[in-house]
Amino acid sequence: MIGRSRRRRAEADELNVTAFMNLMVVLVPFLLITAVFSRLTILQLNLPGDAAAAQESEQVLNIEVIVRRDSIQIADRGTGLLQALPSGPQGYDLAGLTRYLQLIKQKYPDKTDATVLLEPDTAYDVVVQVMDAVRAVSVQQEGRWLQAELFPEISVGDAPDAAPLPPPVPAAPSAAPGAAGGAG
Repeated sequence: MIGRSRRRRAEADELNVTAFMNLMVVLVPFLLITAVFSRLTILQLNLPGDAAAAQESEQVLNIEVIVRRDSIQIADRGTGLLQALPSGPQGYDLAGLTRYLQLIKQKYPDKTDATVLLEPDTAYDVVVQVMDAVRAVSVQQEGRWLQAELFPEISVGDAPDAAPLPPPVPAAPSAAPGAAGGAG
């Protein structure tokens, strides 16, 4: 009797991997097919750091785009508010933002960085739209639409409290001698 139980144990030790192999045959193609459809778009952001403090003294213009509940404000960190674009029934004036940033880009063609400052309750869709408007503009050239670079190096931060701001500067920032005059 003891000899019979040893033979049965030897036969029972074999694993049946057929079901497992069938599962792998189905799972592997499924995972390979679905992996193609899961793509992520990554937008590189530059967060302010120690290097930003050293650059501030060298640069003349520090563009800040401040997104508020009722408007988008374009400001220079050194001089203050440049332009305020109130939002309308359709939402924020992103076309106006792009037009004003194009004026700044014409005066400062080598400038590539800007800071987008957001209030805490700003919707993610608005953040992406504003960043797209700051980063590039669509222009038509020879019948084709092209992307022209505005300020691709975007830093993101928290908007300052909505304190009363001085009136906007009358025109885009310039180094003209007559632009510095005014009440002191």
